[in-house]
Amino acid sequence: MTSGRAQQLPVFTDAASFRAFRSDPSQWLPIALDIARGHGLDAGSPQVFATGTNLVVGLGDKLILKIFPPLLAAQFVSERAALTQLAGRLHLPIPEIVAEGMRDGWLYLVMTRLTGTLGSEVWPSLPEPQKERLLRQIGETIACVQRVPLGELASIEPRWDVFMRAQMQGCRARHERLGLAPKFLAGLDDLLRDAAKLIPMDAPPVILIGEYIPENFLLACDDGQWSLAGLFDFGDVLVGWRDYDLLGPSAFMAAGRPGRVTSLLEGFGYARLDATIKRRLMALMLLHRASDLNSHICIEGWQERVDDLVELQELIWPG
Repeated sequence: MTSGRAQQLPVFTDAASFRAFRSDPSQWLPIALDIARGHGLDAGSPQVFATGTNLVVGLGDKLILKIFPPLLAAQFVSERAALTQLAGRLHLPIPEIVAEGMRDGWLYLVMTRLTGTLGSEVWPSLPEPQKERLLRQIGETIACVQRVPLGELASIEPRWDVFMRAQMQGCRARHERLGLAPKFLAGLDDLLRDAAKLIPMDAPPVILIGEYIPENFLLACDDGQWSLAGLFDFGDVLVGWRDYDLLGPSAFMAAGRPGRVTSLLEGFGYARLDATIKRRLMALMLLHRASDLNSHICIEGWQERVDDLVELQELIWPG
């Protein structure tokens, strides 16, 4: 005997309204559990994940249900296509799709739940040699993902050239709004002019995850050594120029430390960075979908340590 179908998922026209809805699980958890029961899944001990962009709930210790509002349907398309294309092709685990569907116009995926410790819980306290070791593994993982054929991701939107040109057009306004210091804004026009030539628009594209950051991978410890144990969250996947995926670990993890930077780049396949590659990376960091230098560059006091974007690129990628 049931009490009838759970309430409907609402319609949102803006991200702020959706975020407010997501932040109150009492409004949507009953619907999520109804979806789970509809697939014959155990809904007895749900775990709501407060962080992230979409509605995410753990179903026991084996499965994850991720529900995408219509205004984020593109993330469902990216996640589904990426998980399908990368399945069985990487050297570390990623979620497997168990079920999918639509409820009230909202798309959803049921995926296997990976084991391990969230990277963001471990990373800050790791000794320096372990951080270098993990960054080398991250570089290797980026390169491994980028060797996988595009498959249906070849048609993912937006196309790289369209995406990059839109980012270039909105770059100055974005960083002015985010409060980037005038001394860095002063060099932005020159950098954007260079970016149009430095960033390949029609080179053979590769799969870009967009965010290789501690919140999106799992770690495991074996005899005191931490290693990558899983990768998840593929909602921002696009295809394009390979260097784009170096930006997350460069900003959030390498912190301008030569040993860390070298480990990441060698794992990725760069023996060294010349001035042209550094300039390109600096441009891409400003053009990244989530770019916010004031919040994302994890180098203490960097705003006071450098006077312009050229000095900043040397601080982030020394050597």
